[in-house]
Amino acid sequence: MAAHAASWQRSVQQVAIWGAAALLLLWTVFPFVWILLTSLKNPGDIISVPPKFLFEPTFDNYSALVIGEQGGQYSSTRPDFPRFFLNSMIISVGAVALSVLTGIPAAYALARFSFPLKDGFAFVLMSFRFVPFIAFVIPLYLLYQRVGLYNTHVGLILAYQLITLPFTIWMLRSFFMEIPAEIQEAAKIDGCSWFGVLSRVILPLSMPGIAVTLILGFMFCWNAFNYPLMLAGRQTFPVTVGAIQFISYEQVLWGQMAAATIVAALPQLVLSLMVQKYIVRGLTMGAVK
Repeated sequence: MAAHAASWQRSVQQVAIWGAAALLLLWTVFPFVWILLTSLKNPGDIISVPPKFLFEPTFDNYSALVIGEQGGQYSSTRPDFPRFFLNSMIISVGAVALSVLTGIPAAYALARFSFPLKDGFAFVLMSFRFVPFIAFVIPLYLLYQRVGLYNTHVGLILAYQLITLPFTIWMLRSFFMEIPAEIQEAAKIDGCSWFGVLSRVILPLSMPGIAVTLILGFMFCWNAFNYPLMLAGRQTFPVTVGAIQFISYEQVLWGQMAAATIVAALPQLVLSLMVQKYIVRGLTMGAVK
C-alpha cells in the first residue's frame, strides 16, 4: 500500500513538472510564433477579430523588405531594410572585433598582473554596465555633433564599446584566471615573453571562452536600440531601429514589421546553432576541475 502511494506521488510530481515545463515553453515560444504567423498574413488577416490561426500564407511581406511595394495597399515610401541589415552587420562585427582586440590585453593584465588599484579598476569597468544609457548618450550626442561622428558607422562602433568592452574584459578575465598559473610559469621558463605566453598559451587554451564572448557580444550589439536611436540617422540605422520605421503617421505595416523582426533574428539563431558546442564549453569552463 505504501509503495503504491509512493509511486502515485512520483507520477503526480512528474506530471506537474512536465506541465510546468510545457507552460514555460509556451510562454517563451508563443511571442516568436505569433510574430512568425503575422509575417505570413495579408493585412486583412492581421487586423481580423478574432485573430485568425488558419489562413492562406503569403510571402509578400518578406518580398516587400527587399523589393518594396508597387503601390496599392502599402505606402509608396518604404524603409530601406537591406541597408539596415547591412548596417547591423558592419556595426556589430566592428564593435565586437574592436572590443576583443582591446579587451584581451586588458583582461590578461587584470587576471595575471598585480598593480595598484587593480580591483578598483576592474569594478569601474564593470560599473559601465550598471549606469543608465542616458548618462552617456547625451554627452556622446553633443560630442559626435562637434567632431563629425554622428550618423556614422565608426561613431556607433565606438559607442557600442560601452556595451561590449566591459562585458568582454570581465568574461575573458574569468576565463584567463581559470588557466593554471603553472602553465604560464612553464612558458616563461622556456623563454616566452608575456605577449608570447598570451598568444601561444593563454589564447589557444581559452578559445571556448573567447568564442562564447564573441557570440554574446555580437548579440548584445545586434539587439542594441537606445544608442543607435540617438546617435544614428537613416543612413546608419541598424535593424532594431529600422524595424520601427514601418510605423508612420498614416499606417502601421504590421506584416512587414513582423517579417523584419524574423529576418533580424535569423543571424543570431544561425550563429548560435553553428557554435553551440563552444557556447556550452565556454559557459561551463572552469566549473568542474
